[in-house]
Amino acid sequence: MKSWFPDLPNYANFNSRLNNLDSAVLSLLPLLLKHIDNKHIINHIDSRIALIDSFPIILCPGKRAGKVARELSDKSFCSTKNLFYYGVKVHMVAQRVRGSIPLMDFVSITPASENDLTAIRPILPKLASKAIFDDKTYIDARLNQQLINEQDTYTYTPVKLKKGQSKTEREFNKVGNDFFSTAVSRIRQPVESLFNWINDKTGLQNAAKVRSTNGLMIHIYGALVTVLLHYTF
Repeated sequence: MKSWFPDLPNYANFNSRLNNLDSAVLSLLPLLLKHIDNKHIINHIDSRIALIDSFPIILCPGKRAGKVARELSDKSFCSTKNLFYYGVKVHMVAQRVRGSIPLMDFVSITPASENDLTAIRPILPKLASKAIFDDKTYIDARLNQQLINEQDTYTYTPVKLKKGQSKTEREFNKVGNDFFSTAVSRIRQPVESLFNWINDKTGLQNAAKVRSTNGLMIHIYGALVTVLLHYTF
């Protein structure tokens, strides 16, 4: 191969050039979002509903000490995978699209241990007059009431059992709580399908081969830019 392509850079130089593209990849993401031309997506967006969730990017299992991107990553536990891991977390707000996977609207990266609600708070003012569907980790009664009062935003999460609640009271409310939780879960389930689809197409969650912070940014945003091409056709 060297005889065919004598001017190819060596592997180290190739990686160095790739890592220098992190700013370019970050810039591509909002540009693609502004140029969605898929008529099915455009005609079926439900702009009143925002779907919120997060998923892990695993640099290495938790039993090992992480050595990559230490200024951004740390150790946490992923309940869906039943796994302690060292890495970061991707937080996403997506628009519901009837009959299709949701459309990414906002993405942020935090250390793995960052609380989901804390990470998403800065974007909440931009979700005025919407119905937000998320999971139990986002429950905050005081914040929910504030959102209703200040920006006409309603948050729906599955019902979380209250501490100290009697067995009789739990049984009395069980049917209603289960019905509500199921309805919320069905509406927000497409964002989980979006994560699974992204990971299936790009292997995003497995960042074991990443060797630098810039490389991690390329790994994450490169995958997101790639899957956004699905929306442009």
